[in-house]
Amino acid sequence: MGDQESEERRLTTREAARRLGVKPETVYAYVSRGQLSSRRSPGGRGSTFDAAEVEALARRGRRETRTASGNSPIGTSITLIEEDRHYYRGVDSTALAAHHGYEEVAQWLWTGEMRPGTRFTAHPETLTAAGRAVRALPAPSAMLDRLRVAAIAAAAADPLRFDLAQEAVVGTARDLIATLTDVLPVLGEPEPEDAPVARRLWTRLTARAPGEEWLRVLDAALVLLIDHDLAVSTVAARVAASAQAHPYAVVSAGLGALDGPLHGAASGFAHRMLLDAVERGGGAVVAGHLRAGRRVPGLGHVIYPGEDPRAGMLFRLLEEVPEAAEALHAAREVVATMARHVPLHANVDLALAVLSVAAGMPSEAGETVFAVARTAGWIAHALEEYGEQPMRMRPTGQYRGPRPPQSLPVPVQPT
Repeated sequence: MGDQESEERRLTTREAARRLGVKPETVYAYVSRGQLSSRRSPGGRGSTFDAAEVEALARRGRRETRTASGNSPIGTSITLIEEDRHYYRGVDSTALAAHHGYEEVAQWLWTGEMRPGTRFTAHPETLTAAGRAVRALPAPSAMLDRLRVAAIAAAAADPLRFDLAQEAVVGTARDLIATLTDVLPVLGEPEPEDAPVARRLWTRLTARAPGEEWLRVLDAALVLLIDHDLAVSTVAARVAASAQAHPYAVVSAGLGALDGPLHGAASGFAHRMLLDAVERGGGAVVAGHLRAGRRVPGLGHVIYPGEDPRAGMLFRLLEEVPEAAEALHAAREVVATMARHVPLHANVDLALAVLSVAAGMPSEAGETVFAVARTAGWIAHALEEYGEQPMRMRPTGQYRGPRPPQSLPVPVQPT
């Protein structure tokens, strides 16, 4: 009886190949490499294999496949960063920012079509739900807190959020970007709901009137910040998309990763440093940071050996704004002083700081611009990821804890 039960738990070559997802010839290759044992079947025709051993090999193969997938480069056709240049789909981002507005570039990245005059407007129900949720937050809530809550509320108000067809995702993205902009409280004169995003966002960041030169700077900043290859927030967004999460959840994942001192909040540190530099001079501020052993914000970038091309363009546009002269001079004084010691160049955070300081915006303004702009990039990556094999980004952890079996934990007695 025991021998009969043992034979019932054995597989033929064809069955083992099917379980492993390989050809029968590969099964025998596993045997020759010692990865699998075989036994001649009764009558001497063919071989049989232990079912548990085959299943263990199959599990190991699946685990190795997931690990390889998780550690392999993520293919993308959105952004290329090469030789201190920054390209969207092969087109220099600074050229795009010089000739097209934020909405036009975002729509082009999503669909491949450049449509002049593209505008994003919020659906009334979405905006109402988001506004109600944001108003329920404590008064001192940060702008990024409001954006995260708005994204969640907007999702709850959209019964079609699980439609991942390209046309539906693009429609959701347009509505969400408009909602994230319009849900912030207005500080200056309100703009029409069909005005460009840059103009509507300006009134949420400062009470000053939006001159055309200022709006060109803000709109260019939005374009230049749409995407920057696989930054940590973009990786978070793609991981969510790989699980077929809806666009609101993808953006929420990106906003969560953005809310850190080493990513989205970096422009706030540059803003405060620049305020100090305007008051005391760039040389004195740099000296103070070096004496305290602190890094000077707004300088250097892990990707660009030279100047961040996004910063270079924004500085050129800021030169055309008379009100920005003082902050721009202080920023360049910081860069020049630091260059005597270390060849660090300005990055986009310093350029955003010049914009926010000169325009009387709060320190979190740069982070807000970053979040609204990058929403378009997260959606572009989500559209790419929806076309990939789901759940492909599943690395395997390297366990470093105690080896099993371990005893049950001893309960702590109350004192």
